[in-house]
Amino acid sequence: MAAGMYLEHYLDSIENLPFELQRNFNLMRDLDQRTEDLKGQIDSLAKDYTSNARTLSSEQKLTILRQIQQSYSKSKEFGDDKVQLAMQTYEMVDKHIRRLDTDLARFEADLKEKQIESTDYDSTSSKGKKCESRGLKEKKVAKTRSKVKSSDEDGSPKSAQKKVKLLQPGEFTAPAANFGNVHPSDVLDMPVDPNEPTYCLCHQVSYGEMIGCDNTDCSIEWFHFACVGLTTKPRGKWYCPRCSQDRKRK
Repeated sequence: MAAGMYLEHYLDSIENLPFELQRNFNLMRDLDQRTEDLKGQIDSLAKDYTSNARTLSSEQKLTILRQIQQSYSKSKEFGDDKVQLAMQTYEMVDKHIRRLDTDLARFEADLKEKQIESTDYDSTSSKGKKCESRGLKEKKVAKTRSKVKSSDEDGSPKSAQKKVKLLQPGEFTAPAANFGNVHPSDVLDMPVDPNEPTYCLCHQVSYGEMIGCDNTDCSIEWFHFACVGLTTKPRGKWYCPRCSQDRKRK
């Protein structure tokens, strides 16, 4: 239930509360006034009794005492009625307070439930986007490898121009020592799509001949031949410089 609905229902429930409270307060005020009138009568009868006690007969004295007693009894009834009205007024207000507490608790529970549903939805959406991005990346890598293979089989001058410029044997010592000094701008003159995913240690797009690391947990996966100091595909399993260093440490 929306917050507006909770508020609307609660306002409807207390719509008549001010009038009911006003009626009870008016009744209590009226009872107070009647009690005050009775107190005045009692005071007047008491003065008559005390001032004329010697001259009054026994019957007159009893009559005055009965009137005083009746006034006290009536005053007590008015007091009891006033107490009942006060308790009724308290219960009336307390009932609406309890309902407000209940509605607030339900509203907070609804908010928590919506937050949990929103969190679950965001988590599911994020996982779906990650899987979709990984699938797109794998498709582009496969497409790039297919293009490289077809260009190798063609052997035409145009396809040869698209291949990477390989390093000479004297230009490097070991892949792990010089891979950070190789820049893709030195080996690639092709225009690059800014939305294309990046690979390798140089964090550039796929181009030319590339090799995949045989470590299934490799965070980069694919590398340019030039960036890792390769001219031909090595035999057997091949590990990138970072994974090779990790394996040596183990």
